[in-house]
Amino acid sequence: MDDRIARLRAAMEQQGLDAVLLKSVTAIRYFSGFTSEDASVVVTKDRSVLLTDFRYTIQAKAQSGDCCEVLEVSGAAHNEAIGKIVKDGDVKRLGFEDDYVSFARYQAYQAFGAELVPFAKELHHLRILKTADEVECLQKAQAMADQAFAELLKTIHAGMSERRVAAELEYICAKLGSEGPSFETIVGSGPNGAMCHAVPGDRVLQEGDLVVLDYGCMYNGYHSDMTRTFAVGKADPFAEEIYGIVREAQQRALDALKPGVTGKELDAIARDFIKEKGYGDCFGHSLGHGFGLLIHEAPYASAAGDTVFEEGMTITVEPGIYLEDRFGVRIEDCCVVTKDGKRNLVTASKELMHID
Repeated sequence: MDDRIARLRAAMEQQGLDAVLLKSVTAIRYFSGFTSEDASVVVTKDRSVLLTDFRYTIQAKAQSGDCCEVLEVSGAAHNEAIGKIVKDGDVKRLGFEDDYVSFARYQAYQAFGAELVPFAKELHHLRILKTADEVECLQKAQAMADQAFAELLKTIHAGMSERRVAAELEYICAKLGSEGPSFETIVGSGPNGAMCHAVPGDRVLQEGDLVVLDYGCMYNGYHSDMTRTFAVGKADPFAEEIYGIVREAQQRALDALKPGVTGKELDAIARDFIKEKGYGDCFGHSLGHGFGLLIHEAPYASAAGDTVFEEGMTITVEPGIYLEDRFGVRIEDCCVVTKDGKRNLVTASKELMHID
């Protein structure tokens, strides 16, 4: 954590800030190790203070170690305590998470007497390059997801509802050690698969269905993300053709993923291939997103993605084709950019599986 706070202070200096106030669970966890949302962290040029109430002080001391002073304050006195730190530190310019703080909270912060400076973009940038320890956490999360998929395929069958498939999968993930779902599990069977973010419902899996399954596990706060599409029984030739197009589009993008490529260029590789095959209008979302302590974070592989990929960045690669009233196909791997290319964290097969 000391290295992270040192990098934060360097970013503060570049922006001419005297201090930064952290409120989001993600930022607090990244810079202090503390995992509760009932807290604030104030980092000045010479202090790093974690403020929380009586319920969490023991936890805060254990998780933050020596990187932060832990200050126990009641909820009512929380802002007053922050204000004192700001005053004692002669803070003139205070950075804050402008993409997280509510207007009401912003108004309360104005009482601190410091100029409030948006700093969310800089905070996101500090987290964009993952350390070896972070990559290991991501790999462990994905390893659980891979194993869960293999176990689910042993139990899934026609007649199961989408909701039950999601419940079974999340139970398996929990048994394997996942701290929780990375996001709301997506199960879209048959025509429901044409909805990119299908919510599992009462529809039962039927013979001949394609099923889109998008989910992730969590380890030490880090998220994995994968999608596999499989068939219940035997898929018809047209469904297999569409699956083959999506798989080839994804492989082309994976082959191109390396340092120096922009998110826009990567997105175009998959998108142009799908368009060439006549289904450009059926791929309406971006190719991918970064992942880490958040399931969606920078960088992005999209038509507007101007980030140049560097070693240590994460990105999902998830093209899809969605045919209304028929079915959908999406294949997704989560990857880490390496010195010479990428490390694909997903090991689950991408052959079109047929479940009896």
